[in-house]
Amino acid sequence: MTKARARAGDPAELAGLPGGELPGQVAELVEDLSETRPPARIRRLTATTARAAGRGGQVTWHGAHSAGRWLADQVIAMAPRLPVRDQATLRRQFPDCSPEELADALIRGSSRAAGCVGAAVGAAAVLPVLPAMPVEIVTETLALVGIELKLIAELHEVYGMRAPGSVAERMTAYVGAWARRSGVALAPGGIILAMGSPLRRRLQRRLLARAGRSATSLGPLLTGAMAGATLNRHETRRLGQDIRNDLRQRSSAAAHWPVAPAPALVRLP
Repeated sequence: MTKARARAGDPAELAGLPGGELPGQVAELVEDLSETRPPARIRRLTATTARAAGRGGQVTWHGAHSAGRWLADQVIAMAPRLPVRDQATLRRQFPDCSPEELADALIRGSSRAAGCVGAAVGAAAVLPVLPAMPVEIVTETLALVGIELKLIAELHEVYGMRAPGSVAERMTAYVGAWARRSGVALAPGGIILAMGSPLRRRLQRRLLARAGRSATSLGPLLTGAMAGATLNRHETRRLGQDIRNDLRQRSSAAAHWPVAPAPALVRLP
């Protein structure tokens, strides 16, 4: 967790963020899925995240409005905790890639991680006692959205279009981009996901639709796991391509990395 937070932003700033145990657990799960950690660790962390969701005491489906509002609150609290790499870090990790090649690699990696979520949660259906379905749906939905928010943030880094502001402000902008399926387009004053705003309502609708698709992973036997993995890979890849195409049209760094300015010459007396 500390490693992820150190990359996402100033630890002092993150320490004051709202939200309970669940957003931090999901952010850690996203990091492990993105870095292809051992399957046993991912299974343990998935189970821990599901228990955290259950302990929240609010994972109930009394109505679409309350469910969408609760999911939106969790996503907004989770977003600043995600392990987002800046452009310099990405270029060090992928030294031989152009911006376009790096964007391809990020989309492939995120799609693969999304498929792992569907398989991990869907495998619960073969257990003798199936866990509470709403908790499993919440776990998969939040993990998938976390993977996709990380992808969106890193694509903005690749194309030199990082959203302005603090970590929380930037990640809120990327949550808005996720809801709109396009790159960040800031209006004066930045992105505000106020309760009842049109963008907040769109976020809630998209989260409910995503939760509905996550239910596919809980099908009978391993058919749910396979269907969930395929569906998640496809949806994350499609989202990544939508964001990438939008950024590519507006970025001056789509073909080549920006050239660092030459150091100024010092004239000796």
